[in-house]
Amino acid sequence: MTESRREALAAAAPAPTTASSSTAGSNTTSMAGAGTGEKDEAFSKLKNKFMNELNKIPLPSWAIVSIAFVAIILVLACCFCICKKWIFKKKNKKKGKDKGKNAINMKDVMDGTKTEALKDEEDAETGLTETQKEAEPKEDQKLGKLQYSLDYNFTENTLIVGIIQAAELPAMDMGGTSDPYVKVYLLPDKKKKFETKVHRKTLNPVFNEQFTFKVPYVELGGKTLVMTVYDFDRFSKHDAIGDIKVPMNKVDFSHITEEWRDLQSAEKEEQEKLGDICFSLRYVPTAGKLTVVVLEAKNLKKMDVGGLSDPYVKIHLMQNGKRLKKKKTTIKKNTLNPYYNESFSFEVPFEQIQKVQVVITVLDYDKIGKNDAIGKVFVGLNSSGTELRHWSDMLANPRRPIAQWHVLKPEEEVDAQLATKK
Repeated sequence: MTESRREALAAAAPAPTTASSSTAGSNTTSMAGAGTGEKDEAFSKLKNKFMNELNKIPLPSWAIVSIAFVAIILVLACCFCICKKWIFKKKNKKKGKDKGKNAINMKDVMDGTKTEALKDEEDAETGLTETQKEAEPKEDQKLGKLQYSLDYNFTENTLIVGIIQAAELPAMDMGGTSDPYVKVYLLPDKKKKFETKVHRKTLNPVFNEQFTFKVPYVELGGKTLVMTVYDFDRFSKHDAIGDIKVPMNKVDFSHITEEWRDLQSAEKEEQEKLGDICFSLRYVPTAGKLTVVVLEAKNLKKMDVGGLSDPYVKIHLMQNGKRLKKKKTTIKKNTLNPYYNESFSFEVPFEQIQKVQVVITVLDYDKIGKNDAIGKVFVGLNSSGTELRHWSDMLANPRRPIAQWHVLKPEEEVDAQLATKK
């Protein structure tokens, strides 16, 4: 009984273990299955929520696809830029390391090999060839060209210079244009100078003006004609664009010469500087009133032993070579830069305004001797260049004061112009 019982117990013992293990296995499987099911359910909920939100957007499906496509392209472009920048940095680092290899020692300088190598490197970096480098300064030399004519009247002993036109002038003003005019004179004396009218805002002015120099033919061969193109500026010094020099001994005066010539860099005139004067002009046609305000002068010529002057200004109203009225400013002691701001009025009927001249003379006051003229300038009838422009601006702007700086000229030169242009 005991043995049979023991056998029965031994046979029955493994059964619960198997059952328990099978139960444990089933429990594990069911737990794993439950966990995966929960995850799938959460993902499906999220997906459904996203699709619901997507369906709420008031856009067609093709538009959403396009937006997504563009977004992908932008992301790819950003990645490309970042990669490129990183590679470029790497290259720069390598370049910095290689610089040590390119260092020049005294031996290399003597050989000249390293210098040439570095020069080639610089050329490679700038991307310029030798021919292009040579071409650059030549481009700067393009100053335009001038057409002129030359003729000599043997019966009257006069040289006739025609300033016809200019073309392809460089822009000297901020607006990309220039206000050109031409100054004509003979070297070496420079006694008589002529100026064309100023042409506003153009790089291809047509002048068609003639100037006459009284020169005996026997003296003409030793002279040189200079034609300088300037850019007019009301408030500062006029810039020389370029000039043409024509030696008279190389010109055939048996016929009229007419030609185009390229302008060359203008040399600074060596004329003695007399100073500048600033004055304003105002004309009221209804009242027939011309007002001249002498404002100031600067850089006047030294007339006294102490290196200063005692300047004052004299204003003459002239017609047909006759002085109609005369006025003058106060004297400013011991100065080369006097300030006046003094106003003078003249009665000039409207029908006479085109026939009068205003002559401005700056003089140095002397207690004992004669008051010497420092310089002179005139506006009005038969004036030219800057002076004519000032007068024209006054007539074009009635009742408005027009101020402008003028370069003082030698008294003899201005008197000669006034005498010959009656």
